[in-house]
Amino acid sequence: MNKAFVKESDNDDDDEALALAQAIPAGSKNYITPAGHKAIKDELLQLIDVDRPEVVRVVHWAASNGDRSENGDYIYGKRRLREIDRRIRFLTKRLDSAFVVDPSVHYGNDQVFFGATVTYVNKAGEEHAVTIVGIDELDPLKGKISWVSPVARALTKAREGDVVTLHTPQGNDELEILSVEYPEPVAD
Repeated sequence: MNKAFVKESDNDDDDEALALAQAIPAGSKNYITPAGHKAIKDELLQLIDVDRPEVVRVVHWAASNGDRSENGDYIYGKRRLREIDRRIRFLTKRLDSAFVVDPSVHYGNDQVFFGATVTYVNKAGEEHAVTIVGIDELDPLKGKISWVSPVARALTKAREGDVVTLHTPQGNDELEILSVEYPEPVAD
């Protein structure tokens, strides 16, 4: 059968989107910081205004070269176009469901809420600093953890100096909160 009539599977990205959507607890909102909202919006605009038109231009050029069945630029361009369109749909859905929460409203507060940067020490004496952010913003290598993560759930609503229990597969761990910080409010 000719490859032109065989639909490629789009399930990989759909499965990823489904997994991310399921990460939001039922009945909860898709919380996100203003910086995270801006980053997603910037990526979406980059895809719509720059990346997609460039790929469309390449695919149009490649299609004009004749036989499309063995035209690598055309085949890979169409595949890239599908990837971009899939990402645009995903980002649009995430922005539509996003509930922007400004953590600076808690500036000066010592209680842990969404958007806090928390420094804590565990039973082993290891000190960690994490910022509690939305699911779409998490970056563990930069210390950004999702508000639905076990660590964030253990820390939420605790105050500086409190010791909270973190339940892990290896057993319980005690986390002592050393400091809680929020970004300063931006003057309008």
